[in-house]
Amino acid sequence: QVQLVESGGGLVQAGDSLRLSCAASGRTLSMYFMAWFRQPRGKEREFVAAIRGTDGITYYRDSVKGRFTISRDNAKNTAYLQMNSLKPEDTAVYYCAAGSRHSDNERAYDYWGQGTQVTVSS
Repeated sequence: QVQLVESGGGLVQAGDSLRLSCAASGRTLSMYFMAWFRQPRGKEREFVAAIRGTDGITYYRDSVKGRFTISRDNAKNTAYLQMNSLKPEDTAVYYCAAGSRHSDNERAYDYWGQGTQVTVSS
């Protein structure tokens, strides 16, 4: 069993940066793919980024490439999402997830955090 707790969300202006953290407990994080999904109000949850535990290979949705960076610190059992040049369309609840395989489909991930709100004003 893995427990995930996100932090770092907030209200920022367009062009600002935020760093989200996802602290894991229960099992060694390096065993899993870690991912960030987001859910804008009234829309379905969508894939944002993922990182493989063994070698750090990363995956991103097209709209965040070059602006967002996913990383992990296996020693601290924590994953991060550095978000730069934020846009109003990035506004959403951001969720951290862990799973044994990667997919941009949320059903591939077994464990989820409670979510953290990111709001970007124009």
